[in-house]
Amino acid sequence: MNAIAQASAAASEIVKILQGLLPPGRGPYQLHEPELTERERGLVNEAMAEGFVSYAGRHVGIFEQALARACGTREAVAVVSGTAALQVILHTLGIGNGDEVLCPSLTFVATANAIVHAGAVPHFVDSHPDHLGLDSGRLRSYLREIGASRDGALRNRRTGRRIAAIMPVHVFGHVGRPRELCDVAAEFGLPIIEDATEALGSMSDFCPVMRMGVAAALSFNGNKIVTTGGGGAIVTDDVALAGRLRHVTTTAKRPHPWRFDHDEVGFNYRLPNLNAALGLAQLERLEDFLRRKRSLALAYRDAFAHDACWDFIDEPPGCRSNFWLNAVKARDADGALLEEALGSLHAAGYRCRPCWTPMHQLAIHAGHPRDALPVAEDLARRIICLPSSARLSEYLQ
Repeated sequence: MNAIAQASAAASEIVKILQGLLPPGRGPYQLHEPELTERERGLVNEAMAEGFVSYAGRHVGIFEQALARACGTREAVAVVSGTAALQVILHTLGIGNGDEVLCPSLTFVATANAIVHAGAVPHFVDSHPDHLGLDSGRLRSYLREIGASRDGALRNRRTGRRIAAIMPVHVFGHVGRPRELCDVAAEFGLPIIEDATEALGSMSDFCPVMRMGVAAALSFNGNKIVTTGGGGAIVTDDVALAGRLRHVTTTAKRPHPWRFDHDEVGFNYRLPNLNAALGLAQLERLEDFLRRKRSLALAYRDAFAHDACWDFIDEPPGCRSNFWLNAVKARDADGALLEEALGSLHAAGYRCRPCWTPMHQLAIHAGHPRDALPVAEDLARRIICLPSSARLSEYLQ
């Protein structure tokens, strides 16, 4: 069978599998949709009736407390987006002004953008072929190659800049080998700032997700497991850091009934009360969302278990994933195959997506320092993300 025929067969196969799970004619099936009920409407209306629609309302604090409980952290600080969360963590930790932050190239663009917004430089490292997150083994050998301790800091021998932090991403909600990553961070004296924007509800045997490092960022965009419409949060066990984050994200205004006294250049990044009210109702349903998403993931796992063209991307050992997005990998890294499969899926009503374009292949981030990235490039040519909304578990045939 030639390459064209193989691509056509693989495209037909993935459509056939999805049609066997999710009934044709009931779509289109979007990648990930929010699920809203009267409870969400009730809490938003409650906030509106109280007249507090910005961040001064009481629902913000209640939402933060509920989120901290859900994440198993001491503190949560609600902000306007996951990107803002990452940026302000870096800023508050004094990371910027040309510092380098290690992060994967295979991630959503917000990871790299947030680093740049903070005045720092993304430094791209490769991904693990199984769990898709940072390859800690490769990262260790790479840092031994390029890192040099000077003036009490780890510096990049090639650029002379300080390497200031590691920012892992829990891709699709999967948490891969956190113990190894923590060991690497300890060896080189680097803080971990988790991009956990896709990982609410995920767990690890080694340590709770969002407690691997100094702080973690969450996203509550409309396509996440829990949504506030638009929004994000920072979770941490560091009470003093949380206090600084609240201050700096609220324009650094000193508390006073009427005076406007600001003691540093801050950010207007606090989550509005209306969004917090929506998120509070969503958090009440988190366990149900996770249960139904796992049911959908298990159905996908079974459906692709013996397929010759596609492998289901499963949760790695030691991780209980939230399966934010279900995804498969083509056995062959072929961009043309991926395009044909995606075209066939969309035509059939399944709004699947590829993985992201690796950051180093985007013109806006192409000039940043990087390791060799063969795995990230290979994965980007293989991955298709499948419809993953919690409600789809009810449609399974």
